[in-house]
Formats: sequence, C-alpha cells, structure tokens
Amino acid sequence: MVPQLLRFGKGEHRVVQLDGLDIDPAGVVDLAAALAPFPRGPNPNYPGVRRVLHEADGGAFAYACALLEACAPYVGGAFDMDGFDLIEASFSIVTTPPSRLAPAQRAPHVDSTDPRYLAVMHFLGGVAGSGTAFYRQRSTGIEAVTPATLATFVAAARRESATLDGYIHGSNAAFEEIGRVAAVPGRVLIYQGALLHSGIIPPDLPLDADPRRGRLTANLFVKGQ
Repeated sequence: MVPQLLRFGKGEHRVVQLDGLDIDPAGVVDLAAALAPFPRGPNPNYPGVRRVLHEADGGAFAYACALLEACAPYVGGAFDMDGFDLIEASFSIVTTPPSRLAPAQRAPHVDSTDPRYLAVMHFLGGVAGSGTAFYRQRSTGIEAVTPATLATFVAAARRESATLDGYIHGSNAAFEEIGRVAAVPGRVLIYQGALLHSGIIPPDLPLDADPRRGRLTANLFVKGQ
C-alpha cells in the first residue's frame, strides 16, 4: 500500500490517495458486470447510472466491506476519527452526454455539509484520462461548504451554472481548480464530502453504461465517529 496525504486550496483540505491496494480492480469489474444493467439514480444530480449495494448482493457487498477495512487506518489517521459507519455503497458509471447535462451537473458539487461525512472513491475501469478535481467558487471563496455557507453557495451556483457548458474541465470564470487526482485503475481517494469537487470527464471518454466499457467507480460514503 502506498498512501499519500494531499492538501488542496487555501484551507489545505486533506485528500488521501491510496495506491497498491490488495484488491484486484478487474475482479471488481466482474462483480459489477454481474449486477448490470444499473438504474438511474437514486441521486438525480449524478450524470449517469448507479447501482446501490446491499448485503444481499453477496460478493459485491463483501468487496465494499473489504475496501472500507483496508481504508480504515487512513480514515482515522488523516481525519482524526475513531471509527465510522457506512452510509451507502454503490457502483457508478457516467453516461450523460455533455449537451444533455442539467445546469447543476455542469458545476462542482458537494455530497454533504457535515465535515465528518467522507467519500471513498475506488477507480475501477474505463477511467483513462479521467479523475477527480477540487474547486473554489470564485464569487464566494468557498472551497468546503458548511451549514452556515450552504445558502450562499447554492444561490451563487444557481446563477453561475446557467453560464456553464458541458462537464467542467479545469478552471473557468465561476470556479477555480485547486487540485486534482488522476484516475488509475485500483487507486482510492478519501475526502470530505463537503469539498467542492467534480469528476474529470474528458471529451473522448466512452459514456457507456456497460461496466466493462464505461467509467466505472465504486462510491462509498461513511460518517465518522
């Protein structure tokens, strides 16, 4: 295991990058393919299909638990948590063409305003040229949304997203990129869901709903104790 603790933005927000995890991404792709096709949702703002995992899914759910077990020491070390609870685990694939994105999908987003709500992302297949980027909202200076700044962020984002086009790539007039991590099959990212972030979706990325061909990631959300 090769861990790196990255710090992005003026807030020096912590992002953990893990490489060399003892979980074969090709085997996980097989588990995902066995559950296909994936439905839309449950988050309407996600630009693709997503399959939420449950205990009844057997091997796929066992994989999610093994992933969290492997990540647990880094969650505790980087984010000062004694433990955490699993909120949701899923397989996700980006499938929406840039021309069909809703305004909210063209801008960086947050998963929660709770600083103890963490995202664990495992890059699996179809991710070449992709990754995850983190942002600062230029008009407000917000890099991580809190309950106190949520209304300010949302009001500005609604105005600004109407001026954006397609998937965000780097900095633009509304958002400044403050850091990025390239997608590599098998790489894991752990970060606070309150950070402004977006997937890096290059123009030539196959927007295929097949887990063996599309941009397949595992997305787990946990809440720290």
